[in-house]
Amino acid sequence: MEIFNDFSLKEIVTCFMVLFAVIDIIGSIPIIVSLQQKFGKIEAERATITAGLIMLVFLFVGNKILKFIGVDVNSFAIAGAFVIFIIALEMILGIEINKTSEAKAASIVPIAFPLVAGAGTLTTTLSLKAEFHDINIILGIILNTIFVYLVLKSANWLEKRIGDATLAILQKVFGIILLAISIKLFTANFAQLVKAYINF
Repeated sequence: MEIFNDFSLKEIVTCFMVLFAVIDIIGSIPIIVSLQQKFGKIEAERATITAGLIMLVFLFVGNKILKFIGVDVNSFAIAGAFVIFIIALEMILGIEINKTSEAKAASIVPIAFPLVAGAGTLTTTLSLKAEFHDINIILGIILNTIFVYLVLKSANWLEKRIGDATLAILQKVFGIILLAISIKLFTANFAQLVKAYINF
């Protein structure tokens, strides 16, 4: 079958590593522990499956979906940057912008999107499609979702291992990093929009 001819271990490893770096689930551990304390529960299975499906769907129909609703990739990325910006402010200032009184667990928002399958991840997925075969990207996505699931499932253990003082410091540090990522995502894509407008 042609699909097996496209199979490449090198491409799988490359796709996995690129997505792993963009998702940065290890760097998101302080955020995950914070959400665990905030909500009291993280639905690891639901969050992981949703994130994986979002990435897979976006891999095949991402451009078509955005074009259908009249949104370009850059605008989509900027919207994701705003969501990340708000999460970062919550972590740095210790405030609650997104009210969660009715939520009983953290799953789809903000874990599946934008923490795992955020604008950066989805735009990266589209970039990979231009360079690698679909089967290898799919396997790279699956491997990442498995790793994400293991980290999310360990939220209770991580919460017990990380003390309140250490967590508070890590939240501030990673909040600043997250803020920087959101600003970079915004400026890079805003520049592309301006460039496209000028050329138009």
